[in-house]
Amino acid sequence: MNDVRPGSVLPVPDRAYQGPVAYDAKKLDEKFPPIEPARPPAQAPNVLVILLDDVGFGASSAFGGPIHTPTAERLAGEGLRYSRFHTTALCSPTRAALLSGRNHHAVGMGHITETATPAPGYRSTRPNTAVPLPEILRQNGYNTAQFGKCHEVPVWESGPTGPFDHWPAQSGFERFYGFIGGETNQYTPALIDGLTAIAPPTDPDYHLMPDLADKAIDYVRQQQSLTPDKPFFVYFAPGATHAPHHVPKDWIAKYEGKFDLGWDAQREQTFARQKELGVIAADSELTARPEGLPAWDDVPDEQKPVLARQMEVYAAFLEYADHHTGRVIDALEELDILEDTLIYYIIGDNGASAEGGINGAYMLTTASNGGGQFETVDFWKEHLDKVGGPEAYNHYSVAWAHAMCTPYQWTKQVASHYGGTRNGTIVHWPSRIQAKGEVREQWHHVIDLAPTVLDVAGLAEPHTFNGVTQEPMHGVSMAYSFDDASADERHTTQYFELMGNRGIYHRGWTAVTKHRTPWDVVSKAPDFSLDVWELYDTTTDWTQAKNLADEQPEKLAELQRLFLIEAARHNVFPMDDRAAERMNPEIAGRPTLVKGDRLRLYPGMVRLGENVAINVKNRSFSVTSEVVVPDDGTLEGAIVAQGGRTGGWSFFAEDGKLGFHYNYCGLQRSTTLSDAPIGAGEHQVRVEFAYDGGGIGKGGDVTLFIDGKAVGTGRVEHTHALYFSFDEGLDTGCDTGMPAYEGYKVWGGAFSGTLQWAEVALGVDDHNHLVDPEEHLQAALRHQ
Repeated sequence: MNDVRPGSVLPVPDRAYQGPVAYDAKKLDEKFPPIEPARPPAQAPNVLVILLDDVGFGASSAFGGPIHTPTAERLAGEGLRYSRFHTTALCSPTRAALLSGRNHHAVGMGHITETATPAPGYRSTRPNTAVPLPEILRQNGYNTAQFGKCHEVPVWESGPTGPFDHWPAQSGFERFYGFIGGETNQYTPALIDGLTAIAPPTDPDYHLMPDLADKAIDYVRQQQSLTPDKPFFVYFAPGATHAPHHVPKDWIAKYEGKFDLGWDAQREQTFARQKELGVIAADSELTARPEGLPAWDDVPDEQKPVLARQMEVYAAFLEYADHHTGRVIDALEELDILEDTLIYYIIGDNGASAEGGINGAYMLTTASNGGGQFETVDFWKEHLDKVGGPEAYNHYSVAWAHAMCTPYQWTKQVASHYGGTRNGTIVHWPSRIQAKGEVREQWHHVIDLAPTVLDVAGLAEPHTFNGVTQEPMHGVSMAYSFDDASADERHTTQYFELMGNRGIYHRGWTAVTKHRTPWDVVSKAPDFSLDVWELYDTTTDWTQAKNLADEQPEKLAELQRLFLIEAARHNVFPMDDRAAERMNPEIAGRPTLVKGDRLRLYPGMVRLGENVAINVKNRSFSVTSEVVVPDDGTLEGAIVAQGGRTGGWSFFAEDGKLGFHYNYCGLQRSTTLSDAPIGAGEHQVRVEFAYDGGGIGKGGDVTLFIDGKAVGTGRVEHTHALYFSFDEGLDTGCDTGMPAYEGYKVWGGAFSGTLQWAEVALGVDDHNHLVDPEEHLQAALRHQ
């Protein structure tokens, strides 16, 4: 049956006026039809979708966890908890699925954008056969806005020259304020307003979380003031609680001593509360700790305060995020529209992040660049008070991540098991949903959100968009379950796959196989044919604790065949667990923005991310610039800088002299200054870094030149092998964000002379072929 609801064809074709026309408008007897802006049906609600980042099922107090989340509890008390709601186990795929209503491989997001290949399921470019939900709503008369994280932009389109086809502003959102990529520093974020990069605020008390809440509140107030007859769709995806775990100290103080009991005892406590809340079955079994994760009792006593502090900071970050999310909810209430707004509060886009390693990370870049040996217990203790602050880029131990996924097995990245894919979700809509404070156990997936919104708004899922026939959405509307706790579930089959971790859900049964372990960067993933499948009857085994594969091989085979069918339907094949090929754009087959071995820079070119700028790692390089020094000879600030406090380098001027600074993971620094000032007038200045070779991440010698004359030498002992930063960038004439060099005499390293141009040139001694591709892939995954 054809859908006769509004919006089945978008854009709605313009209809030419066919009535009488007069030469003189004053003599026209007929009236032209009035201009009527698009509006959805009268019952269409405001919609607020809240998506937190890297939060496991067992973290929030709303689902039995140890972290106080009063906003989530408030909405759950007035609405519904969905205890069997699922994501894809990684951020980019989940977000692409949420906004499209389609499975992630079907919209080209089988993995993160940084690993895109030309295979249909892994291109990271949404096909034109899958118009996203915000564009459908916008063309039907909604106001649309996104605040926070967008990690769906192909890396070669993430630069300031676009194209911007896959940015929020071209994907249906009339307003975007946030960041592009997997993570950002919460104190100096890489902010985008619309399509334009903007400098982070200079307020020393600034934090991204309240800023995003402020911007969302301002938007809703303005929208309700100017166009109250239009409903809004606001997507609030703050990026919290993804690393870095940054949060003000007074919030951390709330959790002092709360996690001294350790992760094993914490899992037991959370498990008991989850049963009391009814968000897991009363007869559920707590799954075992994975092999390779230490028992808390086996952790050295001297290390326990460090590990406990990591968790205190994370807990504070989640409560802080929930608090500022609550301010957005309060604003809706003040505007008297809370009751009529459909709210989805999805507590995590995947399971808790296991990317911090067994010991956690003070500077997450150490896990990617071989600097972990510097983060000793003594180092941690010396810097413990800085964890969570702007001088750290911290992440907790993987054992805490596992505990935050209680009661399930595994964590983020493991799409096969519920620890990676089950996220507590709350639906709040008092004017429409009569039930209050109830739990819904119907099985659902993030692809169900878009069909639900269209259903309750009375809008059609368009079968044609811009003249292109659309692939139907794969999700189902959840509205049938709003007022009927016993309704038969309608999402009966769902596949999962991520880097070979894969599984299938079908009518209460799950067949799953874990192909690789997130925190294991040593072992190579086996051939797919060697993967061992498990079978669970989740109608009686809520937590996937009792493997029935040996007892029911026929059922397992049935589900394995079903996985193959679903995977083939949705572009999962060829499954891709490659490392070298996917991390090298030339081999992977994806475009790169900058080509060649030279990059010419001009003032104002800032925040060029590492997927946009030229790669100087594991090789010799030089930076040359033409500058004009004021007549008095004074000169300060960065000529070219890359990275930030977590690692990077700066070619700069200080007290009129020329300088080069290398910052290794924020842990080791070296500075070279010229013997004499540059001098007034126009000069060509240059730094040459001669890489030692013999492997990756090695040291090198520094030589400074003024007008071709060597004026200073220095030494760097360690360099970054893989990444400087995932949110800082390469800047010309300044050092935006957290500085790579802490010694600037001017704010933001602003260059005080005249910078004509600068050029980064690579040497021929490229050692990137020695980079372990598996380690390179793991480094990328640590920041997603």
